[in-house]
Amino acid sequence: MMAAQEIAASAHAAVAEDKKPMPHSVLFLCGMNVIRSPMAEQLAREILPPGVYIASAGVRSGERDPFVDVVMQETGLSLGNHQPRTMDELDDTGFDLVITLTPEAHHQAMELTRHLSLEVEYWPTDDPTAVTGSREQRLDAYRAVRNALKKRLIERFSRS
Repeated sequence: MMAAQEIAASAHAAVAEDKKPMPHSVLFLCGMNVIRSPMAEQLAREILPPGVYIASAGVRSGERDPFVDVVMQETGLSLGNHQPRTMDELDDTGFDLVITLTPEAHHQAMELTRHLSLEVEYWPTDDPTAVTGSREQRLDAYRAVRNALKKRLIERFSRS
């Protein structure tokens, strides 16, 4: 009987170790901070605890994408006055976790680890601007990105 309890305790400890601690600050990084990273930032604000600092940025600057506003409003979220910004424009660079959404962003984040102590996770995310077709087909591509990010956020940060 004692061996079974020890095995159960060991298995529980392994599961607990596998669960990553909640970071105090998270940066979502993509190519231009116009689609993927601002979506992830707003979704994370709904999913993560209120005390977690959340921001987004791009490797280079871009123009705000109105399709993002449409698909976020469908879920009751808004980017508000969000304006695309680069890493250089951030007020704070002391993040516990940087989640990169594009290869270019991942490369830049890995360069940061040379002089900053931070964790980097790569979440490859499709570029919805690559989809052509009708307005609805293009919006479907943006919805797919939004839904994939939300699913990934829940899987990564769920506390249950």
